[in-house]
Amino acid sequence: MVFEGTEFTGLLFKAFAFVLLSGIIILPLVPERIKSSITIISVFLIALITGTLAIRSFASGGIEYLFDGGVFFGEIPFRIDALSAWFILIINFTSVTGVLYGAGYLKSTDAKPAFISFHWILYLIFHSSMLLVTIVQHSVVFLIVWEFMSLSSFLLVMFDYTNPRVIKAGVNYLVQMHLSVLLLTVGFIWVYAKTGTFDFKGIGTFFSSGINIWLFLIFFGGFGIKAGFIGLHTWLPEAHPAAPSHVSGVMSGVIVKLGLYGIFRIITFLKSDFLILGDIILTVAVLTGLFGIMNSAVNRDFKKMLAYCTIENIGIIGSGIGLGLIGIAHSSSMLIFFGFTGALLHVLNHSLYKSLLFFSAGSVYSQTHTRNMDRLGGLIKKMPHTAILFLIGSIAIGGVPPFNGFISEFLIYSGILKGINLTGIFQVTLMIMSFAAISLIGGISILTFTKTFGTIFLGVPRKETEHEPGEVSFLMLFPQYLILALMITIGLFPGYFVSMAGSILISNSFHSFTIDLPGLNSYLSVMKSISIWSLLFLALVGLIFLIRWYLTRGLERTFKPTWGCAYVAPNNRMQYTGKSFSKTFGKLLNFVMIEKKGYAEIIREDTFPAQRKYRSFYLDILDKKVIEPFLSLLYRFINMFQFVQNGKIQAYVIYGIVFILVIFIGTVLNIWH
Repeated sequence: MVFEGTEFTGLLFKAFAFVLLSGIIILPLVPERIKSSITIISVFLIALITGTLAIRSFASGGIEYLFDGGVFFGEIPFRIDALSAWFILIINFTSVTGVLYGAGYLKSTDAKPAFISFHWILYLIFHSSMLLVTIVQHSVVFLIVWEFMSLSSFLLVMFDYTNPRVIKAGVNYLVQMHLSVLLLTVGFIWVYAKTGTFDFKGIGTFFSSGINIWLFLIFFGGFGIKAGFIGLHTWLPEAHPAAPSHVSGVMSGVIVKLGLYGIFRIITFLKSDFLILGDIILTVAVLTGLFGIMNSAVNRDFKKMLAYCTIENIGIIGSGIGLGLIGIAHSSSMLIFFGFTGALLHVLNHSLYKSLLFFSAGSVYSQTHTRNMDRLGGLIKKMPHTAILFLIGSIAIGGVPPFNGFISEFLIYSGILKGINLTGIFQVTLMIMSFAAISLIGGISILTFTKTFGTIFLGVPRKETEHEPGEVSFLMLFPQYLILALMITIGLFPGYFVSMAGSILISNSFHSFTIDLPGLNSYLSVMKSISIWSLLFLALVGLIFLIRWYLTRGLERTFKPTWGCAYVAPNNRMQYTGKSFSKTFGKLLNFVMIEKKGYAEIIREDTFPAQRKYRSFYLDILDKKVIEPFLSLLYRFINMFQFVQNGKIQAYVIYGIVFILVIFIGTVLNIWH
């Protein structure tokens, strides 16, 4: 790849830094009523500047700016290629919609002005650090920027810092992010030890000199924690629900994708071991998708449900990455294209409908002050805009045309079907199992969102709320409609977005391959036809309702109860709850999903059971069976050394003397220098 650097590029980077620092300095000084406006302007300007850089990169084949880091860092390369540009545009759009939504969302809180200032300063740092993660290609500076991103998002998660659950979720997130940094540091040190450079180009040099698999797996572990692959995911279902909804939307929409960006970036340097790495990633990704959607289906905290659904979609994206690597190993250009392009496009699509769903869920929470869907019901009459937006997001995430989720999932499905034609019984079996798993994920996704939408928005309220819910403000609805407009655009004009994502493969040299244009065009034609006919079907349904409204608009309307099996005075306990909707599914898979109950179930012989209260919730099996036992053993081991901290000053003085003696003796005997 040929990079282009100009004075104008340097000017844009300086403008980026100026806007960021200006926003951080100004926010504490301005009145409370304009703090949100200052943040919106700052985020928009940063998005405009970096978006310009991204678009210039697409047009020119890449941008490079070398920054003098002095004696500590040396020359720091800032590079924006097509891969970076793709993620920059996604980060900017989601961050802009997030700050618009957050400006309305925070009005319902009673936070102090100083705390609001701090929150918005963190948001600016969070947005900027995510952008820099995709730009910086100096390993030490990259780790610093990565740490800024993790710390700022940690503090954003801790918005409700008086809640013990929020503190626990935040600390869990922070610890796991530092495990991520540890693994990345090990990988970068290994590269530096072998190549003597902190430039990312050293990774390619390292891969050219020998086996690729071990270094790649170290990086995959570090980036995989941020992405939320199975076994590395346990921070995600806790942190996303704990954060304010505009932060949840941005975290789910883009911060987990930066883990995927890291994996994509390392793949661009790979030279060998494509087949085994592709098989590993595809297997892990499929298990991640199944695990995420199964847990999503049974959770009744609607933000936690959406968090597990994020894990599911990370699995779908990972499946595309695995397919692309297998395609490189088998020199299958179509498999490379379907896998990587489907994954890149799903990164965009998921950022859109998941941020839309989190924003809609935040609207519900802001009006009802509960995340338990079993306490809700009938909100479609009181929050019609939110209900429609959540419904469309639910349809899109299920991969139903004509919305955007269908496009990327169609590409990944096509890639798996293409992979069935590969040679080797293991490869064919893996593809068949993957196709079955992805299909199952789609079916469970429909179950999950049917349960969620029906329980929250349909029926009648199950519990009385503190105040009467109503539709949220225009400022909270506007960014959701912006997201919806882009989702529909992708669904109706897939060719442009597919070709843009596909161009990243060629420009970033994932692997040299020639695309079978006639074959690809036939797939795109089928995809576009499905989207158009689906849109026409929806338009026909809308036309029927419009004609019905026109013919009945002047008639008197009366409302009567529906047929109630001879009992037409139902109460709110006679409707399905989220628990009852998914109970059969939970029982079927109780070996994977652990249900903790507040009482023993009624047995068949108990003819006249006494009155009792029912409470149950599901536990994460990996958290319960693997991580908690490991932590318990770790605590027991650490407690064995509690005697060291005995509270006696004399003992602490002796520790110091012993340490000095050890250093002195070691120096005299030349043990260390």
